[in-house]
Amino acid sequence: MGKKRVLAYWTCKALKLHVVPLILVILLSSMVSQSVDIDSDEKGSLLLFKSWVQDPSRSLSSWVGSNCSNWTGITCENQTGHVVSINLVNMNLSGQIHPNFCKLPFLEQLVLSQNNFTCPIPSCFGNMQNLKSLNLSHNRFHGILPNTLMRLSQLTELVVSGNKDLGGIVPRWVGNFSTKLEKLALDSNSFLGEIPEELLHLESLKHLDFGNNNLSGSLPDFHQPLVFLNLGSNRFSGTLPCFSASVQSLSVLNVANNALVGGIPSCMASLTSLTLLNLSFNHLAYKIPPRLVFSEKLFVLDLSNNDLSGPLPSKIAVTTDKSGLLLLDLSHNRFSGEIPLKITELKSLQALFLSHNLLVGEIPARIGNLTYLQVIDLSHNSLTGSIPLNIVGCFQLLALKLNDNNLSGEIQPELDALDGLKILDISNNKISGEIPLTLAGCKSLEIVDFSSNHLSGMLNDAITKWTSLRYLSLAHNNFNGSLPSWLFTFEAIQMMDLSENKFSGFLPDGNFNTSLNFNNRGDISKIPKEQRITWRDLGTKVSIFVSGSSELRFIYFLSSLVGIDISGNMLRGEVPAGLFGLKGLEYLNLSYNFLNGHVPSLEKMKSLRALDLSHNSLSGHIPGNISSLQYLTLLNLSYNSFSGFVPKKQAYLRFPGAFAGNPGLCVESSGGGCDSEGLPVVPGKAFEDDNADGLIANGMISLWIFASRTQLLKLEFLVEYAKGLAPYKFSLLISQYLGIQVDDY
Repeated sequence: MGKKRVLAYWTCKALKLHVVPLILVILLSSMVSQSVDIDSDEKGSLLLFKSWVQDPSRSLSSWVGSNCSNWTGITCENQTGHVVSINLVNMNLSGQIHPNFCKLPFLEQLVLSQNNFTCPIPSCFGNMQNLKSLNLSHNRFHGILPNTLMRLSQLTELVVSGNKDLGGIVPRWVGNFSTKLEKLALDSNSFLGEIPEELLHLESLKHLDFGNNNLSGSLPDFHQPLVFLNLGSNRFSGTLPCFSASVQSLSVLNVANNALVGGIPSCMASLTSLTLLNLSFNHLAYKIPPRLVFSEKLFVLDLSNNDLSGPLPSKIAVTTDKSGLLLLDLSHNRFSGEIPLKITELKSLQALFLSHNLLVGEIPARIGNLTYLQVIDLSHNSLTGSIPLNIVGCFQLLALKLNDNNLSGEIQPELDALDGLKILDISNNKISGEIPLTLAGCKSLEIVDFSSNHLSGMLNDAITKWTSLRYLSLAHNNFNGSLPSWLFTFEAIQMMDLSENKFSGFLPDGNFNTSLNFNNRGDISKIPKEQRITWRDLGTKVSIFVSGSSELRFIYFLSSLVGIDISGNMLRGEVPAGLFGLKGLEYLNLSYNFLNGHVPSLEKMKSLRALDLSHNSLSGHIPGNISSLQYLTLLNLSYNSFSGFVPKKQAYLRFPGAFAGNPGLCVESSGGGCDSEGLPVVPGKAFEDDNADGLIANGMISLWIFASRTQLLKLEFLVEYAKGLAPYKFSLLISQYLGIQVDDY
């Protein structure tokens, strides 16, 4: 294209004396076009169309007078004033289409896409027999394709995508009504049945899109040289054909999300023009044939979510210095063995997905050679060894997911070189050591999951540099020390999980008003009920969108409740009042600590769905307004020291067992007395297990002598909680209340 522009420029320069007259001719011609009046009969048809549609954006307000150039979306023939093109894309039009709209006999292009028309496709459209392009996509047309459209013998493009209530059996005439048809797009509708045989032989057809329908039958082969074929998200069965008629032409092939079986035939490597191949979400099996090596033109290959097995292919595509794969997705299969070194030769690769396989061995050290990588997902395998230091060579990384492997070693301080990293997930491994201070350099981090490792040490100030943090999980590690004052100061934080560590001291009474999510949550009633109790689950879906032949666009979706979980630590003291004033908080878990004091009013926590304060030493009355929290589904205040009377009218019956182990609490029963769930566990029950710690049992017996009845009742459920804990933690727990050491007895 650059050379053509240069030649055109020099041609104009050489003939500059003739350029001005030529421009005048063009301008005069343009002026004629601008001043032409719309044919009077066709103008009437357009005004009737306007009278029937709803136009809240006043997009058609310019349809006055007779000058064609003033009418938005209308193009007229220069000499006669006949309407030849109507383009009303994305004008927020809705309603019905007047029958007289079809009285435009010279119309060649009609585009009504991205509006809200709610009617069947008018059968009179078949009367506009000069139509070459008809685009009705992304509306709410319903019913079937009218048979009258078969009269449109000049049509080169028929696009009715994205009308979910448009469907029925695909009519046979779509394969032979126009010998000029090049593009047929019926995707994202409700069409049924099989692809008509006639369509498989339509020589003019280049672009066929039937994606997202309910088509079935065996996946057919086509007998014309297609360029674009999308049959994804249907119910096609059978095996993959070779598409031999399209070996030199087919650029895009998508048959994902069907029910295809068998292996991937090596003949598919002969599709030398392929740029995108998506076979994901099928039942394809067996090994990838060694002869299946795609050309350097292929830049997206997605074989994910199948039953493919055997070793990863050592070479899957030809690569050159200027071209090659951008996205390789082999995830959710049964590939085994090690990651081949050849993968590190795909120099143009921007996204690598190998998760949910049976891969073993170490991450190749040369992975850092892939300097264009934006996403690496090797999660849910059995990889061993440490995170290779060379990975910092992937300096454009946005997401690094290595979770659910057997990785060990420490977090390398040099990872700070990945300053654009947004997602870092190394959870469920065997990684040890402390969080390096240098990780402050990863200032773009938004999702950090270090949970279920062997990490230790105190929380350092490196974390404060992750100013865009949305999700932080350090759960199930060996972190210790006190919680820092900056803990709740992240503006974008949505979920913070520090559970099952060894944090001690007090909950920081910091600024709880910083987090926008903690303080101002949207309408929770819009969240489906079945999704309302998965508070511990983090969902991150990393997606890559193809926006061009050499560019991918990264986006991720975070699905997690807005919550705080600091359960299973050794925190003491009172809970800061500000924590109970977070109106956007959906999940709060402070259970299994040594917290005391009263629980203030919870009336500000309008979004709360789950509250667990169990196994602490909280006292006082149960807040009377808990039952007014309409979205609250889980409540657990058991095994504390709450007291007083809880009347039946407060609707606590919807939380069975929520008050167990609070001996001073009277929960009104249906008969008017106190419900027995407020009583503590029966003495001695804690030790019926053969595996009960003997030291704890002996300590409990000795302590009965010295404890008052109140202390004794308290100790009974403390021991129930302490059963299975290490002796030193039980000792600390007891001394919290009695000021003595178990070791003394």
